[in-house]
Amino acid sequence: MLDVYFSSNKEVISFCEQLFVYNKKIELHWKTSEDWGNHLQIEFNQADNLLVDSIVKSMVDVFVDHRLSSMIQSIIEEFYYYTDRDEIEKILEITHWILAGEDDESIQVRKQKDDPMQLLYSLFVSNVKNTTTIHFDSIVNFRLKVFKDHLVNMVGLAIDEFKREEDHQEFVNMLREYIAKKEPSYNVVHIVQGNPFAFFKANGKRFTRMELRMIMQKEPLYIVGLDDDELNLAPLVSMAPKKIKIYGDHPSEPKTLTVINVFQERVDFEPYNKFPFPYYLKNDE
Repeated sequence: MLDVYFSSNKEVISFCEQLFVYNKKIELHWKTSEDWGNHLQIEFNQADNLLVDSIVKSMVDVFVDHRLSSMIQSIIEEFYYYTDRDEIEKILEITHWILAGEDDESIQVRKQKDDPMQLLYSLFVSNVKNTTTIHFDSIVNFRLKVFKDHLVNMVGLAIDEFKREEDHQEFVNMLREYIAKKEPSYNVVHIVQGNPFAFFKANGKRFTRMELRMIMQKEPLYIVGLDDDELNLAPLVSMAPKKIKIYGDHPSEPKTLTVINVFQERVDFEPYNKFPFPYYLKNDE
């Protein structure tokens, strides 16, 4: 028999719900204790690895759903001394993305391919195995130091990412203001995604690299932090076209998103097969 104690009613309900999701054959008894709150008695055999796994997964889920955000927030406030509510919320959101995200970008930010949740799981395993009594509050408050230390580093990475996003937004706002004051040089410019972008005129003919550099040389791009070797955003800022049509199959590609953020309603994104001048795609610059 395994005795499990939860002080929170919400947490014990979540635990039971998750436990029955992971293991339909489990048998438990629930009563309340004046000293320890909610008391669960689970028919338990330490040799039953599936049952151990179900209990641990359920406890990890309860921690993530009910305790993780407050732990992250306390680190943001007490370790990194943030007080602004909006900044705390944004850093909290980014930290969750870094911890739970499985996309390449979040893994790159995390600087390792290890899943932080796996560390949390292993810590709960060590506190469930070889025992007959578990106090959830005790594990959270006293047995997760390794995870909390790891979390401090993750919040630090989230703050770095937050600052980069702030800097990028300032850069985007500066470009918007610059373009708003500039007279458009072209009515429409067509772009095909690539590295770098391929630029096409309204008649379908491709801008040569020499043409792009000549256009850029007419503008003091250094004022807005762009240099002569930047051949994606800089030509567009120099031309400030009334309309930009981007063709490709990757709408969330970073360079494309930056153009959309800067030029906003001037930009249309369409699939690659909608490019109206396929003949000119076959010709080199």
